[in-house]
Amino acid sequence: MKPVLALFIGLFLFSAQLGTVNAADIQSSNVKDIKEFNLTQYQGKVIYLDFWASWCKPCQKSFPWMNELQEKYPSDQFEVVTINLDKKASNMDEFLKNIPANFTIYHDASGEIARQFKLPGMPTSFILDKQGKVVKKHVGFYSKIIPEIENDIQSLM
Repeated sequence: MKPVLALFIGLFLFSAQLGTVNAADIQSSNVKDIKEFNLTQYQGKVIYLDFWASWCKPCQKSFPWMNELQEKYPSDQFEVVTINLDKKASNMDEFLKNIPANFTIYHDASGEIARQFKLPGMPTSFILDKQGKVVKKHVGFYSKIIPEIENDIQSLM
């Protein structure tokens, strides 16, 4: 099978399953803050879940916006949660020295959670409803999609 065709088929199959993913079931013990990653702790909130790495140029551009997004909505209704995929925590730490974050960050050096979400690219973000179900997926970060993302978030709140 040609690689491009395989990619489209994979994206189609993932999109077809998008409504059935329950992110609250996904857990990992490999976290930055020594607490277990478990999205059930955020149930009742709309979540913007973002996967990123220090080497990702679009990720660098998304951080200031995610900081603004976290500040924009009430913390009892909304939360930005990110998962860093750098193998070395020092790379993540260096990134955060230059581009600070005011939202929750977990470190998944093994890529366990990324594999469960079947990431098609970097960065990839998901919008989860208050029950922890994935309702939207975005691959990459472009300023032109910000209004769409924010509309999606507002409609779920």
